[in-house]
Amino acid sequence: MDAFDLPATCHIDEVMRRDHFLLEGAEGNLWYEQRSLRVLFVTFDNLATLDDPYPRLPWMHSRVTALGYSLLGVQSFAKDWFRQATAPDFIRALQAVGFFARFETVVFVGASMGAFAALNFATLVPGARVLAFSPQSTMSQKICPFETRFGYAVRRSNWTDPTFLDAADAVAHLAHAVILFDPFVPEDRAHAARLRGGNVTQIKADHFTHQAIRVVIKCDALPEMFAEYAETGRLGADFWRRLRARKALRVWRRAFMESLVRRGQPRRILRAANAMLRDERYLFAAVARDAVLKAHPELKVPELKTKAAR
Repeated sequence: MDAFDLPATCHIDEVMRRDHFLLEGAEGNLWYEQRSLRVLFVTFDNLATLDDPYPRLPWMHSRVTALGYSLLGVQSFAKDWFRQATAPDFIRALQAVGFFARFETVVFVGASMGAFAALNFATLVPGARVLAFSPQSTMSQKICPFETRFGYAVRRSNWTDPTFLDAADAVAHLAHAVILFDPFVPEDRAHAARLRGGNVTQIKADHFTHQAIRVVIKCDALPEMFAEYAETGRLGADFWRRLRARKALRVWRRAFMESLVRRGQPRRILRAANAMLRDERYLFAAVARDAVLKAHPELKVPELKTKAAR
C-alpha cells in the first residue's frame, strides 16, 4: 500500500463493521488497518512526518505492519501538537462505540509532538499504555517557560484552551507509560521531570538527542521495543541488547563529543576523538581534537618513528 492508496472513508457508526477505514476530519484524519485483535498501536504524527504532504501513510505504518499488529494512525494537517478538536473527538467517539475494547492491548506511541498527544489522549482509553519518545509535557510558555524550541509552530497553535493542555496532568490517569529521553538535552530533561509517577518508567537515553526515536531505529531496537512492550508491558533483554549498538552511530558519537566539550574535559575529549577517528574521519571529532591540542599542547603525543625512518 502506498501513500495514496487510502482506506475507504466511513462514518463513526460504521467502524465496527470495517477492518480498514478512514475517518476524515477538519484538522486531521484517523487511518485504521486491522490485522489482529490482540494488539492495537495508536500512532501520532510529529513535526518531521508533517514535512511530507498529505496524503501520507500513518507514522510507523511499515514497522507496526511488519509486527502483525493493528494500527490506528492519528494524522494532523498542521504542526499543531494536536491542539485541535478532531483527534480527541474521534478517539472519544471510537471509545464510545466499543472500538478499543475489542483489543487485548492498546499502545499509544509518539515522538516529540506526537508523544505529547499520545500521553494526553491515552487517558481517553482505559487501560491503554504509552510509549513516548522525547515528549514535551506542554508547549505553554506560562507553564514551561524553559521551552523555547519550535517557536514558529508553537505561535501558530493554541496554548490557551485548558483541554489537554498539560501532559503532566495526564500521566496519573494512564495504565502505564514509558518515557525515553536524553537527559543531556535540557528541555527534554525538564519535561521528563514533570512527567513522573509510579506508573511511569523513565529511560535516560544519554546522547540520543531530541531525535531519540531515530537512534532507537538505527540500533534496530524498535521491533523488539514495540513487541516486548505490547506483549509484556515492559522492555526486555532483546531491546537493551540491541541498544548497545548506539555507541557506533555517528549521531550518538557527535552528541557524546559535544557533551565532553561542554564539560571541558580535555583528556577525555582527546581519548574519545582519537578512538573515533581510528574508525572514521569524523569532522566533529577532528575539530574537537585540534581545539584541545591547541589549548593544551602538552597533551600532544609525539608521533612514533617508522622502522624506515630509523
